[in-house]
Amino acid sequence: MNFHIMTLFPELVDTVLSESIIGRGREAGAISVKLYNIRDYANNKHNKVDDTPYGGGMGMLMAAPPICDCHDAVCKNIPADSKKHTVYMSPKGKILDHKAAVRLSEYDDLIILCGHYEGVDERAIEEVVDEQISIGDYILTGGELPACILVDCVARLIPGVLADSVCYEDESIASGILEYPQYTRPYEYRGRKVPDILLSGHHENIAKWRRQQALKITQEIRPELLKPDTD
Repeated sequence: MNFHIMTLFPELVDTVLSESIIGRGREAGAISVKLYNIRDYANNKHNKVDDTPYGGGMGMLMAAPPICDCHDAVCKNIPADSKKHTVYMSPKGKILDHKAAVRLSEYDDLIILCGHYEGVDERAIEEVVDEQISIGDYILTGGELPACILVDCVARLIPGVLADSVCYEDESIASGILEYPQYTRPYEYRGRKVPDILLSGHHENIAKWRRQQALKITQEIRPELLKPDTD
């Protein structure tokens, strides 16, 4: 899968997405992350990409021309028969969840627009964006960190990024409920012991215990996950 990220801060994004599992996935060729600096498409002497909003208001707004020209350049590097999709990281969008990540992982090329300042000219959104996505009901200074989060949660679903699909299928949220408690050595730490059932070697009983614990934790922390899906 190919991620194309349109941003004013490509170094920031590249630094985050070059580490750990995602970085290894890039090196292995399971995914690619291509960065596009929107300033390169400003088409003016000072590479200016923002201006004051019509009608007044605080702050600056990213202009439509450099965004759209950057998007055109991205699309020229994508085969015509590719299944592509453009996402704008925005607090106006639907909240990112696991279902959305699974859906987005089915595209061949995912284009991500990172806003900055007070946002972007609405005409750029109308012209190139297929979907707006938010990572939560709060405001950040730019879309770079949300873009990194989106890439991380989608990329780990791509074959070859994680060692096995089991690595994500049984995890919290992905399984539909929160994950059961897990333990490693030492057996006892600060008076707290590993539950004896996990040392029993009885895989069926262990699986049953984990399921019970997962349901218990979900009920206590995220009970809404246990409600029937009404969508």
